[in-house]
Amino acid sequence: MTETRSTCPYCGVGCGVIIESDGPQITGVRGDPDHPANFGKLCTKGSTLHLTATPAITRQTRLLQPMQRLQRGQAPVAIGWDAALDKVASTFGRIVRDHGPDAVGLYLSGQLLTEDYYVFNKLAKGLIGTNNVDTNSRLCMSSAVAGYKATLGADAPPACYEDVDHAQCLFIVGSNAAYAHPILFRRIEAAKQKNPGMKVIVADPRRTDTAELADLYLPLQPGTDVMLFHGLLHTVLWEGWIDNAYISAHTSGFDDLKTLVRECTPDVVAQTCGLPKEDLFKAAQWFATGASSDPKVRAATLSLYCQGLNQSSSGTAKNATLINLHLATGQIGKPGAGPFSLTGQPNAMGGREVGGLANLLSAHRDLANPQHRAEVAALWGVADVPAKPGKTAVEMFQAAADGEIKALWIACTNPAQSMPDQATVRRALERAEFVVVQEAFSTAATCDFADLLLPATTWGEKDGTVTNSERRISRVRAAVPPAGEARHDWRIAVDVAQRLEVQLRQGHATLFPYASPEAIWNEHRASTRGRDLDITGLSYDMLENQGPQQWPLRVGDKTGRRRLYADGVFPTIDGKARFAALPYRPTAEPRESRFPFSLTTGRLRDHWHGMTRTGTLGRLFGHVAEPSVQMNPQDMERRGLKDGELVHVTSKRGAIVLPVQGSRTVHTTQAFIAMHWGPEYLSGRSSQGEPLAGVNALTTSAFCPISKQPELKHAAVKILKAELPWSLLGVAWLPDDVALTALGALRALMPSFDFASCVPFGRERTGVLFRAAAHEAPDPATIERIEALLGLNTPEVLRYVDQRRQQRRTARLQRSGDTTTLEGFMLAGDTRAESWIKTLLQEELPAGSYGRLLLMPGASPPVAVVARSPQVCTCFNVSEEAIRAALPRCGGSADQRLAELQGKLRCGTNCGSCIPELRRLVKAVPASLVAV
Repeated sequence: MTETRSTCPYCGVGCGVIIESDGPQITGVRGDPDHPANFGKLCTKGSTLHLTATPAITRQTRLLQPMQRLQRGQAPVAIGWDAALDKVASTFGRIVRDHGPDAVGLYLSGQLLTEDYYVFNKLAKGLIGTNNVDTNSRLCMSSAVAGYKATLGADAPPACYEDVDHAQCLFIVGSNAAYAHPILFRRIEAAKQKNPGMKVIVADPRRTDTAELADLYLPLQPGTDVMLFHGLLHTVLWEGWIDNAYISAHTSGFDDLKTLVRECTPDVVAQTCGLPKEDLFKAAQWFATGASSDPKVRAATLSLYCQGLNQSSSGTAKNATLINLHLATGQIGKPGAGPFSLTGQPNAMGGREVGGLANLLSAHRDLANPQHRAEVAALWGVADVPAKPGKTAVEMFQAAADGEIKALWIACTNPAQSMPDQATVRRALERAEFVVVQEAFSTAATCDFADLLLPATTWGEKDGTVTNSERRISRVRAAVPPAGEARHDWRIAVDVAQRLEVQLRQGHATLFPYASPEAIWNEHRASTRGRDLDITGLSYDMLENQGPQQWPLRVGDKTGRRRLYADGVFPTIDGKARFAALPYRPTAEPRESRFPFSLTTGRLRDHWHGMTRTGTLGRLFGHVAEPSVQMNPQDMERRGLKDGELVHVTSKRGAIVLPVQGSRTVHTTQAFIAMHWGPEYLSGRSSQGEPLAGVNALTTSAFCPISKQPELKHAAVKILKAELPWSLLGVAWLPDDVALTALGALRALMPSFDFASCVPFGRERTGVLFRAAAHEAPDPATIERIEALLGLNTPEVLRYVDQRRQQRRTARLQRSGDTTTLEGFMLAGDTRAESWIKTLLQEELPAGSYGRLLLMPGASPPVAVVARSPQVCTCFNVSEEAIRAALPRCGGSADQRLAELQGKLRCGTNCGSCIPELRRLVKAVPASLVAV
């Protein structure tokens, strides 16, 4: 067995991993105990990485050779690498010659490595001559970038993870860190347990698992963060809690801000945000004084924030006004203090470092600055870098939909799932003359729109660097060779660039002489000299020998800088931070009588983005098994809705159908759908017969005018019961080497119904669940196709068909020794027996005595079958029912009861991702008064 140190490919925490491999196969993964981001800990996603890289999953889901679609709508066919690269270069070259360089656009990903990013950026801005290169980081972190630059002068998070251990007050806003950044949240939990006096404030419209840790929870109305921050500053000013000495010595623009917040009185803020004035006062006091309640002995306050602030039409204002609070109270540049934006993706930070956005250039240079453009042109050896602003993500797809952009090159991202306003995105992909998708997984929805598919390497195969939320650069190392014919992203970009040079720069030396990721990185390093992120003292050798390092790390430095601005000097013209006097503005699409609900989107605990990787593992669907929209039970009662019933969720852009679920984490007039449910897992058809596009059929493309980040966190919707009388449920265990292929084939059938969802399940085995509903039954051939894909078309299958009632039931039993189990079933037309038959199959209970009773209509089981309660602990498959049964026997304090519970059931003792939910159950279930 070989061990390789690398980095997790999921969130921006940047956890170190040790990959175990045997020859060409990854066999295991564990946390790297020496990596300072995680010290050996991994979440549910990271700890199952090796399971997503098995040969069976690779064969079924990976893109293993270049593929060309000869005609749109047809299946792609294989093409050789040379022919594929020639086609990209010749087509892009022709379009540039015929229509100009701005007729092409490159859309990249925060999951690319820094070296990949650098080459793509140089290819677009240095060779083609267009700034139309943007990334899905625009959907993730561009407001954080704009907020830092507007106030502190540079895109440089000033704090580090260690500050969690020093803070006396944590202000967590717009972040469900318990789900989105689980390992950092473990550190927060540990810091709180070690220092019970630490105060935690959580501001979020939903009462998430993160809010369960709060000493003060602020359930503000969606989109009112700027008013909240202005109101807190108003109180800080009124009470005399500001740090006048710091403001005078290290900032500018405070008078304009004071004028702006004068009208943000506690009454106004309470009414706008929907918060008690007493809680606003307490939050202001704790924030300003570090929870000491005495500004003369001011302790440290650390803010942690993410997409709740970023994904907004006021995203820059939200970020900047929070930073205003830190500057006004001097809560920056010292241990435990500062505004700390949590990066959403593994290398969104690295992409920004190399200029991988339409408004940036290498080393945090601004495209609008002529001197910066000249510096980059000199470094690259080109005459100039184009001055015309590039199209950002939303603008790029709008331009393609309008015919302005003729060719799109999409790498390592899935805009047909992740972009807002999917109707426009799909129109863009259909209208563009040429769409190249460079991707590791063939299952991404965007692959369906590609004229050319280029297979790329992925985690475990790639080599390079990434930068995490705390500015720490880590090595990504290959443990196994590429799967199939996959090539590294940087290599593909270089190969195309060198072919394009023949057309666009003939007779000149190549701009792309790279033979390794290190050669690319060294050029990037040279570009940082004298900049805020100067890493001229860092090298691959240093990363190999001394481990991950934070920037800046200049020549002569022995290590990187943990926190910034300790000296009060900022990277601005006068060296002072700037207060940003930005007004409060409501959401781009307020609720109104026709659309009375505020829809927000967010993450699930055990999944990542579009689920091309996590969606291959049934065990990661144990915590949340299927798509749903969450509503407050009061709203459901008023509308006569029950758990599990189908509803239409409709915005001004589109509609989807999915089950409704009551949840008290969601306040009245609000609704929540997880961001992961794209058309790969949730679909159907519109009233016009068009395929539905998952959750982002609903979201708005309205964006922040400064950061251009769209408002994915809020859309006004209406929710109405869906009257779809005919329903279908098919569930089956399938062989591991065909299950995901079957899931993909079932996905193609989803638009045959008004509603459909399709997900895997299972731990030691792989199962597939297909659910659908419609106004009337589809043609028999569609039903038979579903049966065949679920393995329900063999002679020994039990079957009942009632054509008059449009009902059909099928069951497949398998005998092994003395035990007979249900291996698959389908209920069509009457699915009331779901609860007990699905339990019978998924729990692999003995089913020999049922026989043809499985085909009986109705809801009641012939023999009592108890459905398993929801899973809480993914690692050890511990259910809520088991936890509730054990808790009455656990005594002592809350922490003692949790420890005893963990000793009994092992839940929360591996990755710890379920600990917030365990704590909630400890509070909810009292200890028995009678010793057992």
